Amino acid sequence: MFLGEALSFSVQALRANPVRSLLTGLGMVIGTASVILVVTISLTSRDYILEQVEGVGSNIIFAYYASSGPSTAIADADYVKLSDVEAIRQQLAPDIVAATGIMTNFDRMLIAGKEQDVKVIGTDAAYQSVRNIVSSSGRFLDDSDVALRSKVALMTDKLAERMFGSRNAAVSQVIKLFGLQFIVIGTFHEKVETFGQSEVERDTILIPIPVLKYFTSVERIDPLYVQVRSAQEVDRVAARVQEILETRHRPGARYHVDTLTAILNAVRNISLILSAVLVMVSAITLIISGIGIMNIMLVTVTERTREIGVRLAVGAAPREILLQFLTEAIIVSLVGGTVGILLGIAIPLSVQLFADIKIPISPVAIVVAFGVSCMVGLIFGMLPANRAAHLDPTEALRYE
Repeated sequence: MFLGEALSFSVQALRANPVRSLLTGLGMVIGTASVILVVTISLTSRDYILEQVEGVGSNIIFAYYASSGPSTAIADADYVKLSDVEAIRQQLAPDIVAATGIMTNFDRMLIAGKEQDVKVIGTDAAYQSVRNIVSSSGRFLDDSDVALRSKVALMTDKLAERMFGSRNAAVSQVIKLFGLQFIVIGTFHEKVETFGQSEVERDTILIPIPVLKYFTSVERIDPLYVQVRSAQEVDRVAARVQEILETRHRPGARYHVDTLTAILNAVRNISLILSAVLVMVSAITLIISGIGIMNIMLVTVTERTREIGVRLAVGAAPREILLQFLTEAIIVSLVGGTVGILLGIAIPLSVQLFADIKIPISPVAIVVAFGVSCMVGLIFGMLPANRAAHLDPTEALRYE
């Protein structure tokens, strides 16, 4: 029997029981589609989380004062100072894009008819690029604002909308902070929403750091941000930042210097483990589908015992019987796998049509899913096919 004849006989046998064939292949459809969807979901989740983490700032190092040791009293000089920021800018100029720092204070303002606390951050022009701050209206702080100690301010979009009705309406308005009048030069928001987990909260105002320094009893930069030119240099530059801070302050003062590298690596590792677990669950689905194919084929062999006996009696070789039943199992597996692949691709693509979300579809997942569906048909179809091929012709002809 040639392969073409095996295919022809197999298609006829499957068409003779369409409902059974459909239900048998449905397991493969679900299993194959689930493999692609699971990988797609894990890739989308990983990319989203990485985008959120990287949105805080690219190649960022952040440093802050930790403690003076258990036996040493805290001194104001231990805190990170503006002079430390300037020293890092000068000493690490070839390796960094920018260095900046923030000082924080609080004041009360009249918002929607009620006095409420607002967070006031002092910073400089480099803060925008280092922290991926987006100017929604007006402009951001520039070097002249910092150098001239200008009484200018930026407020978050949400605060501007609450106080003045819209972002654009807030520009050029005069607000009062610490008893002084400040002109609002713009509004801003974080590129990636951090939900209050960063220093920028809903009601936050930015002013030049030298101005805020006048209203703060202790000069304390917390945190100090450094943006490194190359991701490969982050760890080395972080060590240099630690060294500079420690050498510029008294012995015993401790400083935490952290990077986003560890967080990004952790996200990638968690994503990899999660993907592996989900793929294993999908593989179990495919195995169950394969067992279903094997059971149905065993039933088919039993139902067609007399037919097999007749074919063996008229000269059909056992390998031809094996080839026919194995071909039936593979056809069911391949057709189910192909439909599953199309379904697994169609669902993410349809989501992209209705939502502005970039969903990556892995070609590797498609190839693996198709390959596994082929293997499932081959492996789980072998036992029924082998059983059919080794039936005794005499006993098969007597079967009722």
